[in-house]
Amino acid sequence: MPGPAGVPQRKMTYFVPKSDNTREQVRVPNVIALVGLPARGKTYISHKLCRYLNWIGIKTKAFNVGEYRRKACKLEEEGEFEFFSPNNARGQKIRDECARLAIEDMGQYLDNKEGEVAILDATNTTRERRKLLIEYCRNMMHEPPFRVFFVESVCDDPDIINSNITEVKINSPDYKGHMSEEEAKEDFLKRIENYRKQYEPLDEEFDEDKSYIKVINAGKSFYVHNVNGHVQSRVVYFLMNIHLLPRSIYLSRHGESEYNRIGRLGGDSPLSENGLKYAQKLREYFEQEDVEDFRIWSSQKIRAAQTASHLKDLAGHTEFWKCLDEIDAGICEGLTYEDFEARYPKQFAERDKDKYHYRYPSGESYEDLVARLEPVIMELERQSNVLVISHQAVLRCILAYFTNRNRDDLPYLKVPLHTVIKLTPKAYSCEVEMFKFDIEAVNTYREKPK
Repeated sequence: MPGPAGVPQRKMTYFVPKSDNTREQVRVPNVIALVGLPARGKTYISHKLCRYLNWIGIKTKAFNVGEYRRKACKLEEEGEFEFFSPNNARGQKIRDECARLAIEDMGQYLDNKEGEVAILDATNTTRERRKLLIEYCRNMMHEPPFRVFFVESVCDDPDIINSNITEVKINSPDYKGHMSEEEAKEDFLKRIENYRKQYEPLDEEFDEDKSYIKVINAGKSFYVHNVNGHVQSRVVYFLMNIHLLPRSIYLSRHGESEYNRIGRLGGDSPLSENGLKYAQKLREYFEQEDVEDFRIWSSQKIRAAQTASHLKDLAGHTEFWKCLDEIDAGICEGLTYEDFEARYPKQFAERDKDKYHYRYPSGESYEDLVARLEPVIMELERQSNVLVISHQAVLRCILAYFTNRNRDDLPYLKVPLHTVIKLTPKAYSCEVEMFKFDIEAVNTYREKPK
């Protein structure tokens, strides 16, 4: 039977074990449930976590209860902030049904083995709602039952809250197009107060048996409790490294090298004449950009170090990281693609078939490269303005992370020579700008086979 405003009713009945028997198991589906008042950055955390876990190879999907609610009803017809009042029985019923729909879809996603982690992006502000979620996840109809980890975003810093409301909420589908910015802000503040009336934060004593992290004032401090398993550990590790401050990340390949010029893989050749010209132009570009708190990270390969050396005095710090070195082509180092295909035709065909997972004999795959670059990603999440001077495969992996590209696309992202890629992380996305320098260079891009 359809529920209020066309929301289908789904009765949830299940047997719940007395204890959490997932603690002794290793390969268990995980549910990460956000907790907190509106405008505390929950959806921001959800987006970042989903992107990170997918990038490191843990298939993850987010389920946003607000999207279910927007499909079920229009706030302008339901009285805007009054819809979220604890005294609004109709609003409460619709919101409960939308939460149940999201939870059931999340359960189906994990039961069908479509992924390993589901993120429930909702307020989950009451103990009753969190109890419902835990009982559903421990339901014996799931094989195995799901492991639950709560991520509570706590914020009492008015500047952070105001920034979240101004930058994100007043431009949301709830308000855009039918309310002025001032009206939207006033209505949203009233919505927060409605949630505050029934908010029950996670409590050290009452929730002693639960697994959770409290992220306080956008990462100024943390409280971590009862972490269980590999996924939860990775989530904690990631959340303790991200920040909300505005910054830009610049990606650039080294200038054209002698090996680039003759089409050879890998190696450690110096810059060509055009590559040296690019290094000088790169310096001029950053002199004009006048970036504050500027850092340079470079590969240790000669061609990258030569490029970075032209800019060293512009940066507060210049570091040379081995983990930024180009993908190891193993026995194919120094070969042209024509040599590779002629000498190792089966290997060449395998690489074209699955470029992400293909590993060069005695070398690396893109999958290996992602694992190698995880510390770099963590540091990039922590830093302010950074220029990364590296190589095509390495920068593809970094670009794929910030632009949320999948594994099939990653090895074919275009990262041309003599080009600066400027990444500016936003609340739910990343702005990408490309600046091509007018200095001749070979094209090292190979199209994806049909």
